[in-house]
Amino acid sequence: MSALPTPFTLPDHERQLRAKRRGRRRESATAWGFVLPAVLIIIGLSVVPVIWSLLLSFRADDLVTPSHWVGLDNYRALTEDPHFSQAVGNTLLYTVLYVPLSIVLGLLLALVLNRRIKLVGLYRTLIFVPFIISETAQGVLFSFILDPQFGAANSVLNKLGLPSQGFLTDPNQALPVLVAVSLWSGTGFCVVIYLAALQDVPQNLIEAAKLDGAGRRHLLRHVVLPTLTPVSVFLVMWQTLQSLQVFDLVYVTTKGGPLGSTTVIVYFIWEQAFKNFTAGYGASAAYVLALALLVVGGAMRLARRRKSATAEGAAR
Repeated sequence: MSALPTPFTLPDHERQLRAKRRGRRRESATAWGFVLPAVLIIIGLSVVPVIWSLLLSFRADDLVTPSHWVGLDNYRALTEDPHFSQAVGNTLLYTVLYVPLSIVLGLLLALVLNRRIKLVGLYRTLIFVPFIISETAQGVLFSFILDPQFGAANSVLNKLGLPSQGFLTDPNQALPVLVAVSLWSGTGFCVVIYLAALQDVPQNLIEAAKLDGAGRRHLLRHVVLPTLTPVSVFLVMWQTLQSLQVFDLVYVTTKGGPLGSTTVIVYFIWEQAFKNFTAGYGASAAYVLALALLVVGGAMRLARRRKSATAEGAAR
């Protein structure tokens, strides 16, 4: 009789499956060995503090003596605190002034710098450099420039025959001055984003519009701006989130003064937690801010989704 081929037995198949499983386990263990340090850092520096501060917002804690549970009392106190109301008002005013001005100035400068002009690379660099300077350094710089007695700004005004200004020491001027300082640095970010977006404007649309007799104003209104809409939505959301969290510039320049005219929400949180030693009260204010940021982000994303859905429906 001819020899029959060796059959493929079940035990061999099981051994192969077990070998594959062991190999996958070794790969998983190796992968987790590389990922685990980063995961522990993220959990230790973000997840744990978030949970701890949430629990802290329901307690009365001075960071020294043992704390005790107060429930929603911290949040109720916020609704009756005139200093918190003032901080909210200052933050909203700062946001209303800074966000549209930074976006409009960024768009105008981007349109200018998108042309073929001499030394355009130098101009782009000079506009973007202030953005990479830390807010702390900006605050120190402008504290010297805007000093009411020895600052360079008042020296220039005096030489021009104009009266000296209080700038950061005048309650009526301090917040608008901080907005101007923020524009000096924050506009560069909008310029870079808009410059990148302008490179993606379809040239065939521009050429077609020119053939139809469209001028610069019509090109900007009917071709360029609609193309830049997604970028503009992103910048509105980004600049809004940044302005609601402004702190460093206020801390270095005015420390919330004069007369609380520049006290913003984040500075109010820091002041309550680390100056007045009411950490629980400060944590509750922080979660009010976090809720506001979530609402802003969610509203922007929802508006963008609805606009995308409307555009797709119109295209169909």
